[in-house]
Amino acid sequence: MNMSRPTVHPVEPPPLTEGAANHGPRVRMKEIQGMPGTPGGLGLRLCQFIFAVISLSVMATTNDFASATAFTYLVAAVGLQSLWSLSLALVDVYALLVRRSLRNSRVVSLFTIGDGITSTLTFASACASSGITVLIANDLNKCAINHCTRFETATAMAFMSWFAVSPSFLMNFWALASR
Repeated sequence: MNMSRPTVHPVEPPPLTEGAANHGPRVRMKEIQGMPGTPGGLGLRLCQFIFAVISLSVMATTNDFASATAFTYLVAAVGLQSLWSLSLALVDVYALLVRRSLRNSRVVSLFTIGDGITSTLTFASACASSGITVLIANDLNKCAINHCTRFETATAMAFMSWFAVSPSFLMNFWALASR
């Protein structure tokens, strides 16, 4: 234990003892809304899930989404996003019901890695799908034979899902880095 020693005035320093009893209680950071186990975190998870499911259902109901690899990638990415968000929303509901904190470093690490992977996949698939949608609508002028509005809607919902997962990832990463 590093303590400054008196140099000018002779003052008796407190006795050095070992153990955590001298260190007082650890101060925990305040639970910020949006972090796991808070009502704000549950709201973000539900938004992620809803937007991903809307994107998945709109894209999967078109009969020609498999014509472009980017649209198939979008279906796979938002499918994974919806499963991830639903499972973490259930964990958040459990934590809120039993009043449990989800500030364990392993849990936060798992949430951070999962959010990082799913947000990257969702963003990449939404960007690729928007590129193909612009190609079909503006460059090829083939909206008459394709489902351009459905493709645009699914892509927009994928972006909305990414917008909802980004604060979750940043909050989890911040909680992990502040340990």
